[in-house]
Amino acid sequence: MSTDPVVARAVALQSAGRYEESKAVLAPRLAEAPDDELAWQVLTVAHEKLGEYELAERAARRGAPDLAPDTSAASSSCPECCSGWTSGPRPGRRQRRPSAGRPGCGPPHFVLSEVLVAHATAPPADHERAYEAALEAVRLAPEEPEAHQAVCFTAVRTQRQDVAKRALVEWLRLDPSNQTAQAMYTDAMADSPNVTAARSAEMYSAGLAGAPQSAMLRNGLDRATYRLLRGTRWLAVVCVVSAGMMVDLFTTSRHPVLRELPVPLGNRLWVLTCMAAIWGFGALWRYRRMRTGVQLNIRSLVRRGRWSKIVLAQAVWAVLCALLISQVPWTDRGVPGVLFWAGLLVPLSTMVYDRGKAG
Repeated sequence: MSTDPVVARAVALQSAGRYEESKAVLAPRLAEAPDDELAWQVLTVAHEKLGEYELAERAARRGAPDLAPDTSAASSSCPECCSGWTSGPRPGRRQRRPSAGRPGCGPPHFVLSEVLVAHATAPPADHERAYEAALEAVRLAPEEPEAHQAVCFTAVRTQRQDVAKRALVEWLRLDPSNQTAQAMYTDAMADSPNVTAARSAEMYSAGLAGAPQSAMLRNGLDRATYRLLRGTRWLAVVCVVSAGMMVDLFTTSRHPVLRELPVPLGNRLWVLTCMAAIWGFGALWRYRRMRTGVQLNIRSLVRRGRWSKIVLAQAVWAVLCALLISQVPWTDRGVPGVLFWAGLLVPLSTMVYDRGKAG
């Protein structure tokens, strides 16, 4: 492996984000020494960052023609290769000088994996090769967090969710301060099927406290908050059903005779107390117990999200119908029946459709 100053200059240019200039610097070096694997690896990064994926893959294979090189020399001579220059500086990343005595960190495989998986529209065969390259990087350097990161990303892209979770755990174990790994772990835990909306929102809010710039966690918190808002419609539907039962809108086999109207004041007040308890314990009490970040995001999402406004308006409409049914001393069941169905159909009409909305 080369320690040529031209290659070192190209790495320095890439650290400053000047990828086109680094390509120009490397061109004469590669013309003079076409077997300089390290120079090809640095060129691979430049192509990848500029979106030139085919050229990047070609350069990566020139830097690792057999896909199983001994890269310990590269690790010792050019620490930048193992310090994240393939993806630029990342917040929270631990900067470590690699040990010359351990197996190579496998930068060619890591770079090749990133190149093949970087473009979301790349064919599945490229993603599969990226996954194989990432596995080889882990085999060569099991203690390198970047190798497990590559496995995690490529496993997600190739629909190997279990492998991705295991790789994420290893990545976080080796680099616990990495904010990207922290955000992905929080997202994986909070988005599990058995996690309630309230618990999910709490987990995302706690994660954002450690990584406030994470778009993944912000989007996850919005999704969890929207699930909370969708749940308020069920409270409103329960209120409508309670009001309908109070005025005996429908006969049943157990109660074939409808009660006389108007309903006594005591019954109407009792239903009103029940509705107040439903909202007091089902919404207000839970809201007051949430983290401040979740409370603030609920108010923010209602201002920002169109569907959040719709969901909240449906809940308010249903509660209004329930109050009109239960608190007005009706003498016939015609208007309460219309209000009953209006209070049910408006919130139920979009419950299936808006499940996948983001708020």
